[in-house]
Amino acid sequence: MKRRTWLLSAAGAAGALIVGWGALPPRSRTGSGRLWPPAVGGVALNGWSKITADGSVVLAMARSEMGQGVHTALPMLVAEELDLPLSRVHLEQAGADSIYGNVAMLVAGLPFHPFELEERPFKVRAGEWVVRKLARELGINATGGSSSVADAWLVLRTAAATARASLLGAASLQWRLPVAEFTVNNGVISHPSGKSAHYGELARFAAATPPGSVTLKARKDWKVIGRNAARKDIPAKVDGTARFGLDVRLPGMLYAAIRMCPMLGGAPGSIDVNAALAMPGVERLVRLPPYAGSTAGFAVVGKSWWQCQQAAQAVPVDWHQRPAGALDSRQIERALEAALQGEDGEDSEKGFTFYEKGSVAQAEAGAARKLEALYRAPYLAHAALEPMNCTAQVRDGKVFLWVPTQVPQMGAAIAARVAGVAVEDVSVIVTLLGGGFGRRLEVDYIAQAVRVALECGGRPVQLIWSREEDTTHDFYRPMHLARLVAAVDAQGQPASLRIRSAGDAISPRWMERGVPMLAGPVDTPDKTTAEGLFDLPYGFAHQHMSHVATRNSVPVGFWRSVGHSHNAFFSECFIDELAFAVQQEPLALRRQMLKDAPRYLAVLELAASQAGWGGKLLPGRARGIALHESFGSIVAQVAEVSLVNGQARVHRVVCAIDCGTVVNPGIVAQQMESAVVFALTAALYGKVDIHDGVVQQKNFPDYPMLQLAQAPLVETHLVSSTRPPGGVGEPGVPPLAPAVANALFVLTGTRLRSLPLVP
Repeated sequence: MKRRTWLLSAAGAAGALIVGWGALPPRSRTGSGRLWPPAVGGVALNGWSKITADGSVVLAMARSEMGQGVHTALPMLVAEELDLPLSRVHLEQAGADSIYGNVAMLVAGLPFHPFELEERPFKVRAGEWVVRKLARELGINATGGSSSVADAWLVLRTAAATARASLLGAASLQWRLPVAEFTVNNGVISHPSGKSAHYGELARFAAATPPGSVTLKARKDWKVIGRNAARKDIPAKVDGTARFGLDVRLPGMLYAAIRMCPMLGGAPGSIDVNAALAMPGVERLVRLPPYAGSTAGFAVVGKSWWQCQQAAQAVPVDWHQRPAGALDSRQIERALEAALQGEDGEDSEKGFTFYEKGSVAQAEAGAARKLEALYRAPYLAHAALEPMNCTAQVRDGKVFLWVPTQVPQMGAAIAARVAGVAVEDVSVIVTLLGGGFGRRLEVDYIAQAVRVALECGGRPVQLIWSREEDTTHDFYRPMHLARLVAAVDAQGQPASLRIRSAGDAISPRWMERGVPMLAGPVDTPDKTTAEGLFDLPYGFAHQHMSHVATRNSVPVGFWRSVGHSHNAFFSECFIDELAFAVQQEPLALRRQMLKDAPRYLAVLELAASQAGWGGKLLPGRARGIALHESFGSIVAQVAEVSLVNGQARVHRVVCAIDCGTVVNPGIVAQQMESAVVFALTAALYGKVDIHDGVVQQKNFPDYPMLQLAQAPLVETHLVSSTRPPGGVGEPGVPPLAPAVANALFVLTGTRLRSLPLVP
């Protein structure tokens, strides 16, 4: 590593060593100096880690913790390279500098994925420049796309290794002894002569010492990476000291409850403001325009949230439907069906072709028979445990935010826009997130909170959505349909696969809401909604994969595992259909079609063997299997299912995952369990219906979650790998629904092609 790629700066009297990662463009390496606030002992242009006076390390934490364990996994990378116990790596929220930009997440929006096993000639559309420019120029700090560990893998290890090299160099210069004779243990540098010092004693000298040659620790020498470590966030969550957005309390704080137009895209007409102000505890009513894609409405502000909520529900309002007419999910479904219509061979004219190989038309023309199916997936809400909330204060031309968000920089940008201040005048404190799943990649609730705070005379205000508002005004996973056609040759073997899917593109909508200046000149189909269909590992000689991007005006956003969440259901159920059509056992057909994809085959075989595929089951039970790659990781799942009173009951799920190098095996297992529960909730119950513009599901009674007694036993098995880490938080979601559906087919003889799965 060249010396000039690093920036080091003394932190003054506090004796802290600031180390910055300079791999981002020059603009990032000449940042605003906001990385370490003055109150914590130092100012530097860039910085990831700080060595404190007692020899501990403070890591600038740029990723949001929403239960995925990133506040443990990332410190493990630093502890490894600095030879420190994990307990001595402490966290401090990172500043807003673009050095902390999560490039991996943004690159995931391109029509190719950097973690793919083999490069494939996916076509590139106009609009790719948008994502590239965003990653290159802004370095947006976002937590999503299962990219936190993958993005930090080299960055944090190299930053920590550079700090270690400078500390060793400082000891060498002070003691006039060669570095090669030193040992490092628990943050103490020692020499056989008896000289020793901990990091804190060497920090100020190290700040002026160039690191020289920087080498990462060899895999064989790892003591932290690859081992189970206790979650750093759990104790505070157990004893109640953890601070989520709803836990923020500030002197003189007001509360705000919102009520948005029940018709999506609608707006309030006349509002009886006096009726609201006459209710106990109410101080004011503030109209809310449709910020960042939200529906217009109003907020009631007062002394307690419950008083405000009661007033908001009681005030008479004249609601107006959106000018373009009421949205209806049944009409949208029919429109998507029409988008998929067409004679064979018309895919190139309808929709965008992401991938093609051979000649599907020729294979279909010579086929002995064809198998065709239409699959459907509904709109879905995120339903995070902690409803949307944000505490905002506007005072003396500055904005202060305390908010559970996945995108603090975008939150600062929308706050600046609403308040009419420079983005440098916005301070963001990111709290713990009570669930994210992509919903907190949106900034609508932040804009609303700032708008209300502008009316509150400098007092802080905590805006909280009710569960009903959270469910009926989400940015939903889009409704999607897919038409799949397979040709079978005269020998009874699969010859070709054609897939055309249709549904709203997400990335263009998200760009419009979050970074409108970079939304791009063309409303193009984006990879995130089509991925998982155009990059299948199965060895069909002829393939054609296309997607019809639609825009149906329902607010849509990223939902855990995004397009993979429904596309795996489409493809893996259809592979099972094909197996039965050619009279092959489902696992056997997959083995046959993965002979040239050994990494996928290894994951499949591990899941099947650990699940006892082909072995005896209790009466009334069946197994289903599914395989899917997403976010750089391959997951296979076997679900053991029965029918109880006509409803699907999943007893056991065996997961096998190849996620590259595993940083913390326990966290991987936790994430697989979380993904199974999340995905099973969606597979059995998840559905959002919209009639006359109004979302019909309001709260958990009509948008149910999986209950504890219904949770299956989940077993996780890891494939050993030396590849860089892939994602973990999302890849466990896609295979679950098809595995359950395939088991239900064995039980009932009926193929379920629509979600949720209702036998």
